[in-house]
Amino acid sequence: MLFFKKSRVVGISIFSFALVVSAGSLYAQDHFNAKGSPPSSFTSQLQNELRNSLPFDDQRDFEESRRGFIAEPDSRQILAANGSVVWDMTRYDFLLEDTDFDSIHPSLQRQATLNMNFGLYEVVPDFIYQVRGFDLANMTIVRGESGWILFDVLLTSQTAAAALRLVNEQLGELPVRAVVYSHSHIDHFGGVRGVISEQEVQSGAVQVIAPSGFMEEAIAENVYAGNAMSRRAGLQYGRGIPSGPFGQVDSAIGKALAAGTTGLISPTMVIEDSYEEHVIDGVRMVFQNTPGTEAPAEMNTWFPDQKVFWAAENITATIHNVYTLRGALVRDALQWSKQINEALYRFGQDAEVLVSSHNWPRWGNERIQQVMRTQRDAYANLNNQVLNLANQGVTINEIHNEYKVPTSLAQQWSARQYHGSEFHNSRAVLNRYLGYWDGNPATLAPLSPAESAPLYVEMMGGATEIISQGQTLHDQGQYRLAMEILNKLVYAQPENSEAKDLLASVFEQLGYQYESASMRNVFLSSAQELRNGAPAVAAPRGTSPSLARAMTTTQWWDAVATRVDSSLADGTNFTMNFSSPDTQQNFVVEMSGGTLSNIEGYLSDDADVTITMNRSDLEAVIMGQETLASQLQAGVGTVTGNQAVLLQLASVLVTFNSSFEVMPVTGN
Repeated sequence: MLFFKKSRVVGISIFSFALVVSAGSLYAQDHFNAKGSPPSSFTSQLQNELRNSLPFDDQRDFEESRRGFIAEPDSRQILAANGSVVWDMTRYDFLLEDTDFDSIHPSLQRQATLNMNFGLYEVVPDFIYQVRGFDLANMTIVRGESGWILFDVLLTSQTAAAALRLVNEQLGELPVRAVVYSHSHIDHFGGVRGVISEQEVQSGAVQVIAPSGFMEEAIAENVYAGNAMSRRAGLQYGRGIPSGPFGQVDSAIGKALAAGTTGLISPTMVIEDSYEEHVIDGVRMVFQNTPGTEAPAEMNTWFPDQKVFWAAENITATIHNVYTLRGALVRDALQWSKQINEALYRFGQDAEVLVSSHNWPRWGNERIQQVMRTQRDAYANLNNQVLNLANQGVTINEIHNEYKVPTSLAQQWSARQYHGSEFHNSRAVLNRYLGYWDGNPATLAPLSPAESAPLYVEMMGGATEIISQGQTLHDQGQYRLAMEILNKLVYAQPENSEAKDLLASVFEQLGYQYESASMRNVFLSSAQELRNGAPAVAAPRGTSPSLARAMTTTQWWDAVATRVDSSLADGTNFTMNFSSPDTQQNFVVEMSGGTLSNIEGYLSDDADVTITMNRSDLEAVIMGQETLASQLQAGVGTVTGNQAVLLQLASVLVTFNSSFEVMPVTGN
């Protein structure tokens, strides 16, 4: 059981900047890797220049982030029922020191300190509250006539349950009357089963509200490239490196991803129109669908009676990812800016409070309009200026070095590049419009790095010369130039430990220098992998059957198709009928041309094999708990015809390795 502080006084908090460091914290002189390096004189000089050039005297974010503090739990850890730690804020206590770390970009350190918010906050008296610092996202709590309306219920059931416990302990226990999913990313709905049950929803006691397209998008993003996305997410969020001045310090929109169990309960109300007004437990709300912004399915909410604008993840205290480094479809920066502009003119003229699903609120109409305009302009400028440069011949391999955020925007904290960055966002915009090719035939069908690298190494005079020159460039602070040549050597000679160590040192200094938490984590994680190899894959979060049920049968068969090794399957031909009586669905699944395809709504007259299995029984297969063959062998479902087809299918499927190599000889 968690016990909660009753005091409304912050006490020892991020805002006092008192020395509050746990026994395991990392001090500036303690690097977590024996081969690790402190910031170089060049890195320290850059950080000092930034401290003198950015508007650190603007303290409004600190004032707003601490406003309305009510209480925090006695423990800064959240535990699962089995005693395992699913969330630990103590690992970031080094940020509570009154210390400027030269190993952290000063702007990122500022953001990371602001994200040390932990506990329950009052946003609008007796109406809106937030629990912050319990997960990557915030849980926003609205007081209805008879109970709580919860906006975005975090990533895991354990953190969501802890958040609701804190709310009920401090504000008085009330039933949950509604849950609102602002969008289709799992850190905003995965904790739903920690705060409500499916029985409560089915009985009508609780409504679940989501934007149009939510269910499809909530599952689809992670289905087809899920293994690769998970591997790269480990780099983006710094899962393989400890928290500390030399490691992971933040995730821009929160500290990190919580561990624990994820789940999903289907919406009972879907917002289909661009704008819809509803009264939920006595509270009037206007929902604004914003597809194609931060998520394919996303919506803002306006509370007209209280003049509160809930901006979901469309407006946060950072420039977001137009392209996320974990990998996902490129987002539309222009559409994003237009939806913010629409909200600005429809709601922002009257708004007195701006609340988001990450970071902290803003108060006062002038302040709100400033933040909305800044973010609108940042996304619009990114789109327009990249296209301006592209139409002058700047290519995807050049744009990140040419695009510059206008100074007037760069001086606004809400336009800083904590999550996205001008480097990967600018390339994303150009890729969205023109694709990955730069127009040079030499890059249209390039050699793989491992194939081209030996030639580069030979032409540069061999490994010894490259290491010597790389060391010189490193010692001169020319880290990107050093990276260029050392990367070639590592690909040509993956076992060259001296080359890998030097490249790791280069990555490390670049990581220290980047403002984007995503880029910092990628560079520092890659340095760690070059030195130590890829980390053992963390135990996956427990996935509720609800997530399996949310995946359509077509999506599952499409996902199976990505596991087919065409070189093994080529020449194998079969037709399978697949029927689910409980959902009255029929499918034809065909293997031909080394490819597996499926179509719903048909049955073949010439099928080689027919499988009949209830969709409810297929869910164990979808979750990876059983195989199709094991279910059939256990009598769960029936099979008629040529059963050897199942063996043929199984023989050409690849089992994905979740710790595959990213840099040469880093994988397991």
